[in-house]
Amino acid sequence: PRVAPTAARRAARFAALRTWDQTMTKAFLEVTMKISPEKRPQAGGVYTKYRQPFLSSIPGAKSKDLLLRAEDVQVLHGFDSRANAESYLESELFQKDVVTALKPCLVADPEIRIYECA
Repeated sequence: PRVAPTAARRAARFAALRTWDQTMTKAFLEVTMKISPEKRPQAGGVYTKYRQPFLSSIPGAKSKDLLLRAEDVQVLHGFDSRANAESYLESELFQKDVVTALKPCLVADPEIRIYECA
């Protein structure tokens, strides 16, 4: 027979679900860049250099992944909210460090999109 959960077990399960929900990624910032093949190692270096500062200092940052395709390079940033994704685009880390470092690598202006999780 199935035993009904105790109040303590129910409370622990609720707390675990609440913590999980608070750590979930709720929005993604996608930056798609056209980068010539010979500049890809340099662009990869920019990703590597600024990944940890992004994760440790940007409010709401949850993840940062580099996606490579023949036609372009994408950086997918995970956030806890759309507002924090939008704020990152205005941050000094993005504007002064990342954009400045990537500028010599770009063949065209990057495409920037923000998606919210349903």
